[in-house]
Amino acid sequence: MTESFNAGLRMKVDATVIAAPEECPWVAANDADIMLVRPTSAWTDNRDLARPAAWPGRLKWVYSGTTGIDFYPRWLLDAPVVTCGRGIASDQIADYVMAAIYLQAKDLEAVRVHAPSQWKTRPLGRMAGSTVGLLGFGAIGTAVARRALAAGVRVTAVRRRKLPSPVDGVELLDQLEDVVASADHLVLALPATDSTRLVIDAAMLGYARPGAHLINVGRGAVLDHEALIDALDAGRLGFATLDVTEPEPLPEGHRLWTHDRVRLTPHVSANHTDVHAVLLERVAANIDRFVRGEALVDIVDKIAGY
Repeated sequence: MTESFNAGLRMKVDATVIAAPEECPWVAANDADIMLVRPTSAWTDNRDLARPAAWPGRLKWVYSGTTGIDFYPRWLLDAPVVTCGRGIASDQIADYVMAAIYLQAKDLEAVRVHAPSQWKTRPLGRMAGSTVGLLGFGAIGTAVARRALAAGVRVTAVRRRKLPSPVDGVELLDQLEDVVASADHLVLALPATDSTRLVIDAAMLGYARPGAHLINVGRGAVLDHEALIDALDAGRLGFATLDVTEPEPLPEGHRLWTHDRVRLTPHVSANHTDVHAVLLERVAANIDRFVRGEALVDIVDKIAGY
């Protein structure tokens, strides 16, 4: 973690906090009981690194400051327990999603006038009565659902496990295809796992409504970018708002940089001024649980991969 984060943690927990080496943070497993990690280049550039001989060392617990653990080598999960920053930024990401939906439906800048000669009415899109489809119904999807329902929007979703909806009013459908076919605004909030990689491909996009708006705030790896471009070019989709891509950033010259039906942002939906403080409080509270021998929260399912 950053030195400022470590300094704040020292003030909140009764534990010795040491800094891991920047180039090879995993070697701190030899000296620590708990390792806090974030997706620095040392981790993301070494996702294919062979498992170090001594890993997981003396570690009892690895804590990722982000929700996704796809940034790290697979052997990170060989630690006895792995937790993540699940839900830390879900409200901020949901706000981003709603802003993208409003911008698509009610683009006031596009109808802004500067002179009497421009005073011509044009129809705006609608919010109430439209449908938001959620692929990924965890903390982010739940936060989006609450906001969309409050705006008079129908919300559909699918769950991997056949459980009741965590939000009253959401229509749970049986298959991903059903949600895609239902949506005016299709929100991708899926984790990146072996089972979700490129799950939104040409066949899946073939179920989309003509003119639908796709919003990806999950992981770029779940979406086939070439299939997306083909669907946009053919008019099978109307627009795409992408805060994540695979890779990040995309190569110079990639069509998504300049496509007139794509709004591309540099993975900023989770960024907000309070994220450091929110994460610090969550980490400190979980460490207190660990010290007291209580159950940890936000444990990663090692089989599911999130």
